[in-house]
Amino acid sequence: MSQATAHTARWRLIGFLLSAVGSMLFAIKGVLIKLIYVYQIDTTALLAVRMMLSLPVFFGVGLLEWRRRPAAQRPDARSVGLAALVGILGYHVSSWLDFAGLQSVEAQAERLILFTYPFLVILFGRLIFGHRLRFHALAGAGLSYAGLLVMFGSDPARLTPAMIGGAGMILAAAGTFALYQLFARELILRCGPALFTAIAMSAAGLSVIAHFALTHGIALPSAPPRAWALMIGLAVFSTIVPTFMMSAGTARIGAQGTAIISTISPVVTIALAIVVLGEPFGIGEAAGTLLVIGGVGLFTWIESRPGRRRSKSVMPAEAGISGEGRRG
Repeated sequence: MSQATAHTARWRLIGFLLSAVGSMLFAIKGVLIKLIYVYQIDTTALLAVRMMLSLPVFFGVGLLEWRRRPAAQRPDARSVGLAALVGILGYHVSSWLDFAGLQSVEAQAERLILFTYPFLVILFGRLIFGHRLRFHALAGAGLSYAGLLVMFGSDPARLTPAMIGGAGMILAAAGTFALYQLFARELILRCGPALFTAIAMSAAGLSVIAHFALTHGIALPSAPPRAWALMIGLAVFSTIVPTFMMSAGTARIGAQGTAIISTISPVVTIALAIVVLGEPFGIGEAAGTLLVIGGVGLFTWIESRPGRRRSKSVMPAEAGISGEGRRG
């Protein structure tokens, strides 16, 4: 093996490791949120604390990225404004729906519902932009949503109105994040992935903080030290750190490689939900999980085949950089 080949192999190996660890860190989000809810922290307060802790990092990254560019390479004011609005949709509205749904839905179910968001990207791409629907996308969606029906239907006693409502909110979170991806596509090309993400996350952070101030006032939520430790962990280890790990991994192995590796995230969430939260996992849950992962995995594998013309609606993994969909 030549020195250049060895260097390339190491470069890609580091990329795979970064993407894998980033996916795992995103996968613990639902478990951390369930643990935080034990301390009676409400959805808006929890999301606000997460954004307060994350905002300085993303704002700083955006400022550095902006300053290092020549004036001619900076996006115009309209692009910045649109990036901010799209960010609020993807990281305020979508995240709030997801966090709220977790109050009544198990962490493993939440992960699997969110995991199907690429099919909503395809659906909305067809409805809004007229993108072509491909057979493998429909087949994958059929498998995945059949898996969700199997999982939820395996124990009808668990289908309380609260759980059904929570599942609907999480599905809406997946839908709003799918819309975010579609609207973000052109803006990422104009701004670049790093600057776009910084603008989107910063705008969402300010929006969430304003939401909290209007509904709760300016005082921070009262919580014991353990709850604060969990909230700091949510912001640092399930938001900031995996965001940059996934970005660095994607730079080394490409968006499709990152997407394939991300299929491990539901397995991590399910394992932690069983061990840490004591959530049930029987034959129905296992069968549903296999169908969901199989459907998304089939779609991702076909999309990633060399030389294949990929679906227009499916955008680079950098757009989902915060991890809320395939996301964490």
